[in-house]
Amino acid sequence: MSNLLDHPTPDNALLLLVDVQGKLARIMHESDAMIHQQGVLIEACRLLEVPVVWAEQLPEKLGPTVPELVEKLDGHTPCAKDSFGCWGDETLRQAIRDSGRDRIVLAGIETHVCVWQTAAALRAEGYEVHLVCDAVSSRSVFNRDIAFQRMAAAGVHLSNVEMVLFELMGDAGHPRFRDVTRLLK
Repeated sequence: MSNLLDHPTPDNALLLLVDVQGKLARIMHESDAMIHQQGVLIEACRLLEVPVVWAEQLPEKLGPTVPELVEKLDGHTPCAKDSFGCWGDETLRQAIRDSGRDRIVLAGIETHVCVWQTAAALRAEGYEVHLVCDAVSSRSVFNRDIAFQRMAAAGVHLSNVEMVLFELMGDAGHPRFRDVTRLLK
């Protein structure tokens, strides 16, 4: 049963961005809205000092992360992978472990493949996973929605950008409250 102790905070959360690359990112259902929400999430996590781990699936074949997000990830380096799930890659596994964080805020594509396999493996390892549903997508709504159902059944917390950002801040007294809420307008 979920409780308030499951909430992500700036001290326990990590943002994991999965494979928002090239032409594939552009053919996702509601691609522009998804990329916009991912951008808000990245900017807010940086303001809140939440670490970011950034994955790219076979970048030599699928291309780099979309430029709108790369500019917001300045100072970070993507981790190239060939496993579908991030946990299947040693570099990504180590980056997640090294963060010392146990709440994973998860965004990216495709919801039913790389994002699902990442979430399932993280749950199996005991991490609390917060799927940011408006910052993930698949080529079809059906595939995305099936993934939402599988993840919920696996104990993943379904969330959205605004929900997770307000959870991270905790209250209106947070020193970055105005900066973060400005991103949501």
